[in-house]
Amino acid sequence: MGIKVLIVEDEIKILSLMESFLASEGYNVVTAKDGKSAVQLFAKEKPDIVILDWMLPQMNGLDTCRELRRLGTPGIIMVTAKSEETDKIVGLEMGADDYLTKPFSLRELSARVRSLLRRMNRTGNDEPGSVLRRGALTINEVSMQVFKGTEELRLTPTEFKLLHLLASKPGRVYSRMQLLQHAFVDEFVVDERTVDSHISKLRRKIEAGSPSSEYIQTVYGFGYRFGAEHED
Repeated sequence: MGIKVLIVEDEIKILSLMESFLASEGYNVVTAKDGKSAVQLFAKEKPDIVILDWMLPQMNGLDTCRELRRLGTPGIIMVTAKSEETDKIVGLEMGADDYLTKPFSLRELSARVRSLLRRMNRTGNDEPGSVLRRGALTINEVSMQVFKGTEELRLTPTEFKLLHLLASKPGRVYSRMQLLQHAFVDEFVVDERTVDSHISKLRRKIEAGSPSSEYIQTVYGFGYRFGAEHED
């Protein structure tokens, strides 16, 4: 399969169960028991997916998530005993792509990993229509890469999903709920406000250094659209 998964969990029994199960599913699994070790291992191993516990020694899951996002763009599944919707939103806004509440079954964990890999879709050859060119942006759906000129932008899987949907039909307005359902397909329902947070971060990345280039426009009281003037 060639997919590498980093599991970060300080409870040895849970860590062992997840490691054994995912290895039996064909994944290449590496593990860490605390946040600092996870960051060091991530820099060395460059995993595709990170399964990250919220409550960790030395560096908690949220801080670890933030640091991993600084270093790269893996798919991140946050695992925690916290089940309140506000906690889920905080985890997502810190950079997680999915959220799994303890206790959970190993089959559910596997399904979440597969779902996130589908959203990331990082393998395969380019297909006709898989590359969008919008102004200075080049958006490759197959490789999940975005370039601004010659500079590659580092987007999370969720940010890429939102950008690709908006850029695929410049000028069309999408409601927050439509964007939410697209970016988190097959996942739990979260508050629409989290879309605003993802869009804000996405804007900072794609519009940095060119404030006059407003790629994503707000339609007040409804949602967002990609500026039709950027359509090639």
